[in-house]
Amino acid sequence: METSTARLNMVKSQIMPNRVSDPLVLEALGNVPRELFAPKAMRAVAYVDEDIPLGKGRFVLEPLITARLLQAAEIVPEDVVLDIGTGTGYSAAVLSRMVSTVVALESDPDLAAKAESTLIELGVDNAVVITGPLAEGCPRQAPFSLIIVNGAIPHVPAPLRAQLADGGRLVAVLREGPVGRLVVVERHGNAFGQRTLFDTDAPLLPGFEPAPSFIF
Repeated sequence: METSTARLNMVKSQIMPNRVSDPLVLEALGNVPRELFAPKAMRAVAYVDEDIPLGKGRFVLEPLITARLLQAAEIVPEDVVLDIGTGTGYSAAVLSRMVSTVVALESDPDLAAKAESTLIELGVDNAVVITGPLAEGCPRQAPFSLIIVNGAIPHVPAPLRAQLADGGRLVAVLREGPVGRLVVVERHGNAFGQRTLFDTDAPLLPGFEPAPSFIF
């Protein structure tokens, strides 16, 4: 099957039937070649609704989870986005079609290099890839009107909250035990609110493990 047809089928058969209707989200997902961000051995199944393993506990999130994260973010074209755990850059490429600026943060240097080269190959000129610890965010580029976390995390670290602009929001899957919930954190001045939208799941994103407590 041609990849353009596979992308169209992904949007029409996987995403739209699952209550994703934001036209910005649908257009972006329908036009970014997901297969370029997958390992060569996985490219033939790039449009199956499954996570694509990248090694080292990392994944390209399945299309539906990506779509639901983006729809929950209520994206507007003026957004400046911190894309945490971009992996090989698929989420950054999708976001680049929807917002003014994307800062794509990746902790693994090899994945970051792949993300940068693929974004350049696609001619993306409003996204930059930065290598660094995921839980620390990018304080030098802050504040951000939107932060997207590409994977499940046990909690939202304080540094990420602090990097939200006033009126900004952070979208992530919080997992407590086996249960994952998609949440939106919003900043209003120095106050933060959190809304839970629905139960969902995503692979745990390395780098957010709580520090072990000291035991005498």
